[in-house]
Amino acid sequence: MLDQLNTHKSESLVRLIAKYSGDKQDLGEKGKSGILKSMQTREDYLWNNEHKVVFHYTPKHCSWLNQIEIWFGILMKKVVTRGTFTSKENLKEKILAFIDYFNETMAKPFKWTYRGKPLSE
Repeated sequence: MLDQLNTHKSESLVRLIAKYSGDKQDLGEKGKSGILKSMQTREDYLWNNEHKVVFHYTPKHCSWLNQIEIWFGILMKKVVTRGTFTSKENLKEKILAFIDYFNETMAKPFKWTYRGKPLSE
């Protein structure tokens, strides 16, 4: 899951996913043709659920999703980074165990302060 940052729809990312997925089709030329023609065509390619890796993009201007990014950051630091996993099932078990632990010992409500007013006020 990614935000709308342009680097999350880059030519190099499309080429990496194509290589990883074994996609040998002509990707075109950046800014001119094919999948690489525009940021939208690259996003559409990365969003395709036929690939081994599928990207999902958050809507633009949704600051509440920052809370999700905070949570995934915690999960990455506590479980995934430097973790050892023997299988997808093992990874899933460790993630679910961490979620239970987190909810019992670390979880607390986020204090939401945004009131929908422009910052210039």
